[in-house]
Amino acid sequence: MKLRNFFIITASALALSACSDFLEPDSISTFDTNYVFSNVDDARRGVNAIYVGFDVDGFRSRLSNNMTGNTDIERQSGWTSSGDRYQIWDLNALASNGDLRQFWNAAYQAIRDANIAIEGLESSDALNSSDIRASKLMYNMLGEAYTLRAYWYSMLVYYFGDVPNVREAPKAGNDFFLPKEDRNVILSQVIDDMMKIEEKMLWADELPYGIEQVNREYTLGMIARIALQRGGYFLKPDLNMDRMGDYRDYYQIAKTYTQKLMTLKDRELPADFRQVFLNECKFISPVNDDILFEVPFAIGNGDVGWNIGITVRGGATANHDYGSGNNYMSMPVTYFYSFDTADIRRAVTCGLYEVNTDFVETFVSGGVSNISQGKWSRYFLDKGPGASSAKGTGINWPMLRYSDVLLMFAEAENELNGPTAAAQEAFKRVRRRAFDAKYWDTKVDAYTASVAGSQQDFFKAIVNERAWEFGGEMIRKYELIRWGIYSEKMAETVENLKKMADAAFTGTGEYADLPDYIYWKLDESGHFTVLNPNHKIAAAPDESWKRESWLLSLHNDATTYQQWITMDWRNYISDGPKPGVVRYIFPIPQEAITNSQGTLANDGYSF
Repeated sequence: MKLRNFFIITASALALSACSDFLEPDSISTFDTNYVFSNVDDARRGVNAIYVGFDVDGFRSRLSNNMTGNTDIERQSGWTSSGDRYQIWDLNALASNGDLRQFWNAAYQAIRDANIAIEGLESSDALNSSDIRASKLMYNMLGEAYTLRAYWYSMLVYYFGDVPNVREAPKAGNDFFLPKEDRNVILSQVIDDMMKIEEKMLWADELPYGIEQVNREYTLGMIARIALQRGGYFLKPDLNMDRMGDYRDYYQIAKTYTQKLMTLKDRELPADFRQVFLNECKFISPVNDDILFEVPFAIGNGDVGWNIGITVRGGATANHDYGSGNNYMSMPVTYFYSFDTADIRRAVTCGLYEVNTDFVETFVSGGVSNISQGKWSRYFLDKGPGASSAKGTGINWPMLRYSDVLLMFAEAENELNGPTAAAQEAFKRVRRRAFDAKYWDTKVDAYTASVAGSQQDFFKAIVNERAWEFGGEMIRKYELIRWGIYSEKMAETVENLKKMADAAFTGTGEYADLPDYIYWKLDESGHFTVLNPNHKIAAAPDESWKRESWLLSLHNDATTYQQWITMDWRNYISDGPKPGVVRYIFPIPQEAITNSQGTLANDGYSF
């Protein structure tokens, strides 16, 4: 049985029931905990309780993709509504925001269950059983608990800054009203936790659920990812960005642990970039591949292909059985044109089409303002889940890929030693997959040489490469934060959108050769194809091609530019509490403030 089904079935049967707030946990008896973690099978059920945090709306349709905000490669118009998700997109969320409350509660419930599992496993005789296989599985479960706890704390400090640091299982006598802990202390602790356990964990190909459960390669990658977070920039309550003086120590940790994974469990990146994500839509989870860990959603759970991916128009009157799926966040056309035209990743990542109720591919509604994340769709499922289906596609969500490890190594090595041969080779490995082999001399080797002249140039190339590699995977926000360039990249995006609009309208300027209109049709196999994605043409060769306004639609006769261009990022650039600094920190949910009995408050950050 796949873990995606196993953890959902078993978690509800545990004596570790969910609580309404982390400050008021349910009582769990020592007998229950000792029993649950006394053997591999029951311990598995106990650790599965931690994974349940992924299957609530606070993660599956919020944190994983919908709360990641506007970046230079993803966007949505938060200013058009006062709804919860719009408040988050527009960086003006209130303490009453329901999406933030759901995320906060999911995080602390997962942390509570991780603490219970850690205490139960570490005190269990089965951890050092004479049954070697049982002992190894118990140690891996301990690693799972430490790593999942680290993940949730990483996200909490990205969204709320300093937060309560709960590291003990709930029991009588505990202080349940903890104050905020310094974010850097928390991150340092969870990194240290994972560093101490990773060598006792198992590789995905040694585990019964492969990449659908936390494994050693994912933990090694998470040590590096959170080390870069700890070594990166962060927003202080006075609205200044800062980084700790020991940041190089954490870049060294990132280098050490990415290099360790590359040495102990290296793998070639699969040649077919599209297949990496199609596998998720086909319910295939290969080990020793690109994805190191993916959230295992059961059929009937998970929102990939419902609020993210290629849009499918469905419903009871549709002439297909695939249901309805939309795309809550689009990609700015500046991102589309940032790609090299020979880069294979662009066509996979950026969707210019949708599927209508007749199950026919057609030009995406909204055109240039609604380029979708093309890596997933319910349209890619082998079998439709039902005409009226929407949520619950069962498509897994990627949490970390091996290409990320390679680029983290390149970044850490560059920060410490400059663009060395080792950093360049890791960088090249990612680019080689992005281009047909006939382009490697120019697009990989010559390109890398051209950006490796200085540490700063190579860093900028890594910033770009991560955008092209991970578009739509909704991690860009966190990268821009830790690099300290969030507002800068937003201003650059808006400026380039304006230049594209001007060029399309006047026929002059830097982007004048890009298409003002695009022409499309269905090819012989019935798939959407564009005649001129990269260049302006006077007309199509024949009437089989349909014309659609493209960059010209960025212009507005009344306001010069479409409103979303000037409004979507305004609070990220000039209209926030401190111009030039992105206030990405949100208020702690009012429910948690109230339940803390005066311990917590929303102070600082101009709240």
